[in-house]
Amino acid sequence: MATQPIIKLHDGNLMPQLGLGVWQASIEETQLAVSKALEVGYRSIDTAAIYKNEEGVGKALKAANIARDEIFITTKLWNDSQRNPQQALEESLEKLQLDYVDLYLIHWPDPTQDNYVSAWRELAVLKKQGLIRSIGVCNFNIPHLQRLIDETGVAPTVNQIELHPLLQQRQIHAWNATHHIATESWSPLAQGGKGVFDNPVIHQLAQKYHKTPAQIVIRWHLDCGLIVIPKSVTPARIRENFEVFDFKLHKDELTAISKLDSGKRLGPDPDVFGSDS
Repeated sequence: MATQPIIKLHDGNLMPQLGLGVWQASIEETQLAVSKALEVGYRSIDTAAIYKNEEGVGKALKAANIARDEIFITTKLWNDSQRNPQQALEESLEKLQLDYVDLYLIHWPDPTQDNYVSAWRELAVLKKQGLIRSIGVCNFNIPHLQRLIDETGVAPTVNQIELHPLLQQRQIHAWNATHHIATESWSPLAQGGKGVFDNPVIHQLAQKYHKTPAQIVIRWHLDCGLIVIPKSVTPARIRENFEVFDFKLHKDELTAISKLDSGKRLGPDPDVFGSDS
């Protein structure tokens, strides 16, 4: 099994730098994908209440016969549950068949509802109760993060944001780093979209290293210090996405990929997305 890099979060907990995402997968697809991922060597799985597939993750974990402390499980608090995080977390734990999650994220700030600060305080309490090991956020822009820290004194361990070669979010990534917040990339392959896999820079690097375009992009995330969770339900791709620890990109190659940044957002804008969207 390849030796995979581990990130130390600011609360001292350890998180694998590469994990499997299961967005837009059914319960059955998720169970099969997670089982395959664990077999290949993944030890981090990223799900969410709104994905409605936590049961699939739970079934795969139960069947895997891997020690609980060797697996890192992330799930997320959905917008309409921000007023009652404890109930939402307990429902997630039941579906996951777990006593705790390693990382619990507020999925969106949902600023129009303006419940994210109170929800964050509740997550800190649930962490003290042992139901969560680390707490973090998703899709938080700098003003959202600053407000959390100013009003609660507690900084997230992780900020999971849309991040890929077409949307590199350098300002947020740098701000996170300054505040010891790990940056995690969702949609890291830009949904395999135009401008990434078919880009000459990515194509040439794939040829040079005898890798696929997806492997080049995943390696770019790793070499930029990002946590990355590519999604797949295809066994061959799940394996392929994990076979990225036998090479590294050079500084000039990272620079070449950095020039692909066009600010192209594929998902919603965190400043406006929420329960009313």
